[in-house]
Formats: sequence, structure tokens, C-alpha cells
Amino acid sequence: MIDIEKAESEFNTYVKNYDMDNVNINRKVFHSHRVENIAGEIAKSLNLSNEDIKLAKIVGLLHDIARFEQYTRYQTFSDLKSIDHGDYGVEILKQNSFIRNFIDTDEYDNIIFKAIKNHNKLKIEDGLTEKELLYSKIVKDADKLDIFYEAITMFYNDMNSLKNIETGIINNEQIASIQKKQLIIRKLKDNQMEEMIMILGFTFDLNFKYSYEIMYKEDYINKLLDRFDFKNKETQEKIKIIRNEINNYIQSKKG
Repeated sequence: MIDIEKAESEFNTYVKNYDMDNVNINRKVFHSHRVENIAGEIAKSLNLSNEDIKLAKIVGLLHDIARFEQYTRYQTFSDLKSIDHGDYGVEILKQNSFIRNFIDTDEYDNIIFKAIKNHNKLKIEDGLTEKELLYSKIVKDADKLDIFYEAITMFYNDMNSLKNIETGIINNEQIASIQKKQLIIRKLKDNQMEEMIMILGFTFDLNFKYSYEIMYKEDYINKLLDRFDFKNKETQEKIKIIRNEINNYIQSKKG
């Protein structure tokens, strides 16, 4: 049996090894717990067993286990500037069988490792078992849904970030990706407009009807776009296109 309360207690003990007064560390703690809960909700929507719902929650809880060491060591959450936090999370859990702190049985180890490894990848690797693929999809959706929440409530709150987005330009390649319902690859470092549009494009990488129901219910697209007073007329027109394309897509997927 999976003891989710034990896993949560061990996780909270682990993160106390890091600077909990640091806003970035603290944010990842709460992000991990929210992703845990969202993953459990997705699993429940799929009519999985209680044990499988708990497994989804553990994967969600541990998906960013490497973020704390990553930020402490490199002062960034950028994998390009430091380490791949999905891969490193698996290393942390395998080292000295640290995974046993969170779950007694090794029955689910491969599922947990594969899901954590793949949660931050552009594409889930081939060759996974049915359950490895299922949990990889669950945690990817849960993670992206909480990124939308954070983009609305936590990102771009300083005046400089707001200015960068409100005066930013959306290139035609990004618009084309939106219209093709494709993920957007971020190319320019520290370009916050490009980052925000990339987050909007996460909509096209969700896997479950329930995930789209959450997107619709929480109105994430409109809430995110309504945060900004876009100054450039061309950008305003492109935002209208993006808003319509993505909201219509969500509507079609939620059923």
C-alpha cells in the first residue's frame, strides 16, 4: 500500500535542507504540492484505482525534486544554464535508494523514474510501458496546469517584466505555431514576451479531457492575457488571434 501521508512528510523534511526563506525555493515547495494534487485529480478522472491515484500523487509530488538542489547550486531554474532537472531528479531518487523514503515498495520505481525523467521533455520518449506512458502524461499535464496558475498569479509581477511584455513583439513564427496547434520553442533567452507565448502554447501539449476542463473552468488563457495592456497595435491584433485560437481549441477538447 502507498502511504501518501508518509511521502508528504518525507518530502517536507527533505526540503527543509534548503533555504525555505528564499522565495524561489519556497515557490517550488508549493508548486510540488499543487502538482501532486492536480495529478491525483487527473488520475481520479480516469477512474484509476485508489492505489493508482496515490501513485499519481507521489509522481506529482516528486517531479521537481531536483529543483531545490538545482537552484541552490546554480541560482537558476533554467535547465539550459545548469542541469536537466528531470534527469537529475531520477539520479537523486536512485542514489542510496532515496526513493524508499517516499514509498516502501519498489514495484512502481520504473513508473516513477520514467515519469519524472520525461515530465520536462519536449516529447515523451518512445518504448515506455503502458503505465509508464500514462503517468508520464499525467504529470506533464499537472505540471503545465500549475504553470498556467503561476503565470497568472506569480510571474511577471515586477514593473520591468510587465513593460517587457506590454511593449513586446510577437513574431510570425509564433503565430504560425499557434495556428498549427504546435508547441512553441523558445529561442531568445530572457525574452519574456516569447516566454509568455510559449506558456500559452502549452495548451496544445495536454493529454486528457479533464485537463482541458480545468483550463476552461479556470479560464487560464483569458486571465493570463488580461493581465497585460499591450501597447503595439500589431501585437494587439496578434493577441486577439492567439486568444481565439487557443480558447476555441480548449472548447473543442473539453467536449
